[in-house]
Amino acid sequence: MMDTTRISKINKSKIYADERSERIDFHALEATVKGDNNGVHRVSYNNGAWQCDCDYYQSRHEVCTHIMTLERVLTNMVELAA
Repeated sequence: MMDTTRISKINKSKIYADERSERIDFHALEATVKGDNNGVHRVSYNNGAWQCDCDYYQSRHEVCTHIMTLERVLTNMVELAA
C-alpha cells in the first residue's frame, strides 16, 4: 500500500509532465536514432544547437531526418533547428 506522501508526489509529477512546455527546459541531451539501413546515428542538442553524426548532416550541416525525428518527439520542448 502506498502512503499519502508517495501518492502526492506521483500526482505532482503528472501535473509537471502535463505542463512540460512551461516547466521543463532542455539545455543538453544526446540520443541515438536507428535508421532504416541498420545505421544508428548519434544526435546531440546543446543550448539550441543540434548535431548529428550521419553523412547527410556532416557533409551539408543541414537538418537531417534524425534531428527532425527528435524535434517531433520533443515538440515544444526544444528549439527547432535553423
